Amino acid sequence: MKSKKFLLGIIVCLFFQMQSIAQFNAAEMSDLINKQFQFASKQLKVLESHVPDSMMPKTLNTKTGIVESSKTNWWCSGFFPASLLYVYEHTNDQEILRIAKKRLALQEPMKHYTGNHDLGFMMFNPFGNAYRLFKDPKDKATIDTAAMSLITRYRPQIKSIQSWNKNKNFNCPVIIDNMMNLELLMWVSQNGGDPKFREIAINHANSTITNHYRSDYSAFHVLDYDLETGKLIAGKNHQGYNDASAWSRGQAWGFYGFVMMYRFTKDQRYLDHARNIAKFLLNHPNMPKDYILYWDFNVPEIPNTLRDASAAAILASGLLELSQFTKGAESKNYINVSASIINTLSSTSYFATVGDNGGFLLKHSVGHLPGNSEVDVPLTYADYYYLEAMHRFKNWILKK
Repeated sequence: MKSKKFLLGIIVCLFFQMQSIAQFNAAEMSDLINKQFQFASKQLKVLESHVPDSMMPKTLNTKTGIVESSKTNWWCSGFFPASLLYVYEHTNDQEILRIAKKRLALQEPMKHYTGNHDLGFMMFNPFGNAYRLFKDPKDKATIDTAAMSLITRYRPQIKSIQSWNKNKNFNCPVIIDNMMNLELLMWVSQNGGDPKFREIAINHANSTITNHYRSDYSAFHVLDYDLETGKLIAGKNHQGYNDASAWSRGQAWGFYGFVMMYRFTKDQRYLDHARNIAKFLLNHPNMPKDYILYWDFNVPEIPNTLRDASAAAILASGLLELSQFTKGAESKNYINVSASIINTLSSTSYFATVGDNGGFLLKHSVGHLPGNSEVDVPLTYADYYYLEAMHRFKNWILKK
């Protein structure tokens, strides 16, 4: 077993030594990140002005120019307050803090929500950041309650958390996105909560490695299980090009999730898996040179198809964390790729001007192309992970 791990390390290191990614300029990155956070403090106030106090921002209808809103039980509802907190942290803008607190209060009742698996996105991203910044016991209590709500969806028969309810398409769907929501459980268990939260998260991650991933380290979007037998029915790509393809945002969700699981467990299996996913993504022949992923890696129309800024932002943030757990050329390459993504997303090709884009930061994300939903539009989670990537770059890379 040790020899296999050693061989993996040699192969991965050799691969990254062959990459020709430009070294980032620290001073330029620092100036860029500070500038982008200052811009975001202005732009997110514009977005706030377009959204009713009882709703959360969802996307922009690019045909009408109208900002679309969602209820607080929408899976993306937590990303706006979470984004506001990152912006406040880097600007000390008191108006941004006021808006963030107002939006947190609106989102707080969703700690009891059990309708799907997205409590991590909905509750941990905003309230985890709030507790990190302010250490208010009420925020921690909210997080703890959200974890209790999430584990109601755990299915011991398949050692996984059921993502969506049974529907016309799936009997018991478990989606790759769910790896992201395990952070809620791991954090609660690590911070005085019941060890069962950690056990459930580990069981889910292990089942994901076994069943979600193909031999090339690409992942299905959805696994469908038979709860009576506990057996896997099929692997599907509900939001991807077809069932054999690699849907880009799904690959980014899974990658980020396994890096996060390594952070909490220090289980070498998770680190190895994350490194292999990174190798699959960064070495893929259909990965663009600027690392802004096409919406699916296997679309025949490449390069004449849509990019997905949200997948790139998630990847950039995940790569920065992986760089903290790796060394030498491999670690430097992750950092440089992330810097490249941040720079490209900050360019006029993807980044809005003040008052433009409905108040969202990034343009050109793809939600669910096969369903003709949220196609080539701004999305709250693209903005969130873009801000998180810059936050990590500033705190982990530039402050070394």
